[in-house]
Amino acid sequence: MIKKILNNPENSVDEMIDGVVQSHSKLVKRIPETGIIQRSLEKTGKVAIISGGGSGHEPAHAGFVGKGMLSAAVCGAVFTSPTPDQILEAIKAADEGAGVFLVIKNYSGDIMNFEMAQELAEMEDIKVDSIIVDDDIAVEDSLYTQGKRGVAGTIFVHKILGYAAEQGQSIEEIKKLAEALVPNIKTVGVALTGVTTPGSNEPSFTLADDEIEYGVGIHGEPGYRREKLQSSQGLSEELLTKLLKEFDAKAQDRFAIIVNGLGGTPLMEQYVFANDVHKSMKEHDLVIDFSKVGNLMTSLEMQGLSLTLLRLNEAFYLEALEAPVDTISW
Repeated sequence: MIKKILNNPENSVDEMIDGVVQSHSKLVKRIPETGIIQRSLEKTGKVAIISGGGSGHEPAHAGFVGKGMLSAAVCGAVFTSPTPDQILEAIKAADEGAGVFLVIKNYSGDIMNFEMAQELAEMEDIKVDSIIVDDDIAVEDSLYTQGKRGVAGTIFVHKILGYAAEQGQSIEEIKKLAEALVPNIKTVGVALTGVTTPGSNEPSFTLADDEIEYGVGIHGEPGYRREKLQSSQGLSEELLTKLLKEFDAKAQDRFAIIVNGLGGTPLMEQYVFANDVHKSMKEHDLVIDFSKVGNLMTSLEMQGLSLTLLRLNEAFYLEALEAPVDTISW
């Protein structure tokens, strides 16, 4: 028996969205009869940035709606892409006349539905463009994915593109920025436990009490290796070695990092791990200019974490990351 604080599991997403809006009514509002959370700001004629996907990853994506980041987030059912009609409603509601830019995580359902909504919006003369985020280096092809999965690195994309939009960049400039940015973001994670969706009594996968799995996806998709539980230092060495190899990192390279909790790991442990990452990066003669720790893109109650690196090869990236925003969760 998996214990959860819910009413009817079928209503969990609907009630969660209402709870977000009731708790943060000055920042966000809900478009009635939809799963769309929109920012409560006057429109100023700038490009709107929209993201979304299945629920169960909170605070992603609704927690990043607000001044300086997302204009709207579309919340699907748990671990299920929102439908094209919902995404289209979000595009129409968020459009300020300068176009709408979609940030899509690399899952087959998300790509199909967001791209369909993009086509429908363009038929209504709304200028729309998009980027697909595929930052998870753990596995090349996985359940629900052709190529690499989109995970916590998506939050860096929200932040940097949100800043660009706030600065008044055109949709063409934001597209060019996004295409250069995404290849510079890489993530890999580790799970200590499985994940159980609302209404289910069985986790999507199980690990022995002394076992971990590297590279598990944010929906419980398989990773690349299981082994006995390691120390935080051992975990950070495994994840960092894999990431730095992908970057072909050289001494004095500069990075931003996210240590992201997957939902069930205490902040204390996340900061212990972050400390190990900082120490190891220093030993490799690498520079961390920006660091974020916390639950940013979760997988319900899964215990574990992910490590994201963004190579800061453009001054604009750091400027954007350090810019203040008014959102629930950044």
